[in-house]
Amino acid sequence: MTIAEPTNQGQDFHPRKMWEPSNIESKEMEMFRFFVNKKHSLSLANYDDLWQWSVDKIGQFWNAVWTYTNVIASTPHFGPAVDASVPMDVFPAWYSSARLNFAENALWCKDPHKTAIIASGELQSTPTTISYAELYTKVRQCAKAMRKAGVVKGDRVAGYIANCPEAIIAMLAASSIGAIWSSTSPDFGTIGVLDRFSQIRPKLLFSVNAVVYNGRPHDHFQKLRQVLEGLDMVEKVILIPFVPSQPCNGSAVDKGTTWSEFLATSGEASSTTGTDGVTQDQELIQFEPLPFNHPLYILFSSGTTGKPKCIVHSAGGMLLQHKKEHIIHGNLNSQDILFQYTTTGWMMWNWLVSGLTLGATIVLFDGSPFKPGPSALWDLIDQVKVTAFGTSAKYLQAVQDAGYLPRKRNDLSSLHSIYSTGSPLKPESFDFVYDNIKQDVLLGSITGGTDICSLFACHNAVLPVYRGEIQCRALGMKIEAWSAPQSPVFGASGDLNKKYKAAYFDNYSGVWYHGDFMWINPNTGGILMLGRSDGTLNPNGVRFGSAEIYNIVDTYPEVEDSLCVGQTLKDAADERVVLFLKVAGDAQQPLDQDLVNRIKTHIRNQLSPRHVPAFILRTADIPYTINGKKVEIAVKKIISGKTVVPSGTLVNPESLELYYNIPELKQ
Repeated sequence: MTIAEPTNQGQDFHPRKMWEPSNIESKEMEMFRFFVNKKHSLSLANYDDLWQWSVDKIGQFWNAVWTYTNVIASTPHFGPAVDASVPMDVFPAWYSSARLNFAENALWCKDPHKTAIIASGELQSTPTTISYAELYTKVRQCAKAMRKAGVVKGDRVAGYIANCPEAIIAMLAASSIGAIWSSTSPDFGTIGVLDRFSQIRPKLLFSVNAVVYNGRPHDHFQKLRQVLEGLDMVEKVILIPFVPSQPCNGSAVDKGTTWSEFLATSGEASSTTGTDGVTQDQELIQFEPLPFNHPLYILFSSGTTGKPKCIVHSAGGMLLQHKKEHIIHGNLNSQDILFQYTTTGWMMWNWLVSGLTLGATIVLFDGSPFKPGPSALWDLIDQVKVTAFGTSAKYLQAVQDAGYLPRKRNDLSSLHSIYSTGSPLKPESFDFVYDNIKQDVLLGSITGGTDICSLFACHNAVLPVYRGEIQCRALGMKIEAWSAPQSPVFGASGDLNKKYKAAYFDNYSGVWYHGDFMWINPNTGGILMLGRSDGTLNPNGVRFGSAEIYNIVDTYPEVEDSLCVGQTLKDAADERVVLFLKVAGDAQQPLDQDLVNRIKTHIRNQLSPRHVPAFILRTADIPYTINGKKVEIAVKKIISGKTVVPSGTLVNPESLELYYNIPELKQ
């Protein structure tokens, strides 16, 4: 790794405390610490001690998580959690003696009346509710139908599907058999879907007849037919009437059948529940006992600069990680109502589904979060009494830009936690949440990745929230910022690394190299995410993250959006920083020079002269992925003289054309 910038201009070693927890002794994190101390005769005094123990005593820690969070296993584990004699870079087996099933862990709730899923959307004034009894029955029927269709352990089942209950039912049915689930949302283009699903060759494909976005329905069959032309291995397509006003019949696509017709092949009656939602029979789901490392999900890398790569996640790994994050870090339990605004193509959907393993209620929403207006999600939170709400940093910024102040318009008394992810949450957004959403709320800025389908650094119900910072490194995750090989640092910028079970991308032996640029505050233990390492700015050998620039530029009301990237110079030995601004008015007109000068002066004074961009240019649009992430690396390649094929993950792929042949950047 290259040497990190030593001076760290702009980093706040003493950020303002925004929130502090109360009744800490009753929180799951504290009770887990007491549990560990008693079990191992330890005297861990605080979270820092607990975290250090969790990364030093890996086997003991994960065994404690297993026991504390009540993992259900048909064959409990015995012996060590992992064979410590196996080198970390050859994927040692975890819990090799255990046998479990993820679906069984998601359907354990003993109260048949309890609501498992609340589903809503743009045109749905009254949300749909599904009890745990109804969910169990539907999963059983779907699993039987899958078996009748020839699905066996190891097969792939895919969803090109909206964020609806049927997606969860199909996923749990597949996992009960030992089949592997992969999904993407209807807003993905056909090329993006084919780039993914053609690699995994699904046997069944679940999809929808239409979707609703921005207030009107959009037919989905045309895109689905194009996808199926490239997926000749699919044996059956199950069509869900997601938009009732639009037609839905099995003949709409080749090999098609409707959701109700598919469930009917299970041999069960169309309904085995009474009017109160309680099952009228006691037939159990046939949960396959599977190894801990048996695959549960296939996710994909973003593919913004190349073909998306398959990433396989194990059932046991997902179960332990998500239970740790929801229960121990988030202090959630069966009484909580968890709402993560997401699509089925983002890892946060998988994270949301794991709320069922707590016996909690999870909330689904499909469509635009600003229809019929900016109050849409906040009204839903009040309507169904959401306790923990997850969203993206971009959404919170959009709410602020719209001038909507939830604190003045909504009750939000049920809400105890807000989670933000997808991109770094800037300090000003912390101010907006506490000033204009709710004062007494845990604002959890969380970061992880599709790579692990969980979190590296995250929320913590027993720690304060400091302005601009992620609260802590997650338990069991040995996160370090490295400025050079074998050189962990605190209070200095460096690459995000984690000793885990492999050398990610083979960069460093025995060390997971994740490729994020970060800073750990030595005073608070909090974390700032500064950008991707491969997109890190490096003019004249001074290395810093784009987030440092965004935190300044975003304070200017005349700037709608911005993109900061490096342009590799011809000799490839250096680069220069280019800042693109999207402002109101004619994009063909040059930027107001006064605005340019003010921004340059602000960056120079707040950070350093070396941070000042070589060029500040106007652009008509900023490229984004469907999940709301700015696309920096593709633009960096384009302005450095390369040609980039737009990915199916881009919501506005045409915007990349704006960055070719810019006169000011010709070398």
